[in-house]
Amino acid sequence: MEENMEEGQTQKGCSECCHKCLSGIPYASLIATILLYAGVALFCGCGHEALSGTVTILQTYFDVSRSPVDALDAFIMIDVIKYVIYGVAAAFFVYGILLMVEGFFTTGAIRDLYGDFKITTCGRCVSAWFIMLTYIFTLAWLGVTAFTSLPVFMYFNIWNTCQNTSLVNSSSLCFDLRQFGIVSIGQEKRLCTASDNFVKMCESNELDLTFHLFVCALAGAGAAVIAMVVAVSVLIRNHVTLTSKNSGRYCTRF
Repeated sequence: MEENMEEGQTQKGCSECCHKCLSGIPYASLIATILLYAGVALFCGCGHEALSGTVTILQTYFDVSRSPVDALDAFIMIDVIKYVIYGVAAAFFVYGILLMVEGFFTTGAIRDLYGDFKITTCGRCVSAWFIMLTYIFTLAWLGVTAFTSLPVFMYFNIWNTCQNTSLVNSSSLCFDLRQFGIVSIGQEKRLCTASDNFVKMCESNELDLTFHLFVCALAGAGAAVIAMVVAVSVLIRNHVTLTSKNSGRYCTRF
């Protein structure tokens, strides 16, 4: 009889321990962090490879070459964007860890707040600082999403023309890189549908792969925007709960 009671108490203790551990996880912050990592990885990985494919297309089919002097051309801009991608990947890897740590500490503070725990002024300032930083990152990712849509639009026009070559055989359509700001006004770099380079480009894998890589990068940027919106919503909710005098009326804990 005593053994059964001890076994039941042990099972009850394990169940309470598991319940306590699971209830301390900030699930909303965890979802936002996972979505942020997925979006940043998709944007950085696909964006980097899409830029490399763009260099190949410009050099192979549009006959664009690097400037012999240290002048600002499309290739230098692509190299700069690649380095920016490296920085974004590293920065948001660290930020995702900080976001999860802040979520765990804030969730613990909220749970203690329903007892006699008093949150410090420093804790409130850190929470408010995280809200401001996440809001700025949200606006930044919105800008990145809008910027990424430009190459998607450009490649969609070229890719769509290649998919409908039978409809444009009777007419000669040309893609002028000056329209997209890739080359200067004095350089005439155009590719017409009647040229052999256009046919080779449409038959190659570079165009199709680069276009879909840019689409994936755009999807990654959109996922990062959603993650930032979720994160800032969670941070604001937790901050309001921590700083409210009537915290007892708040039921949801993140």
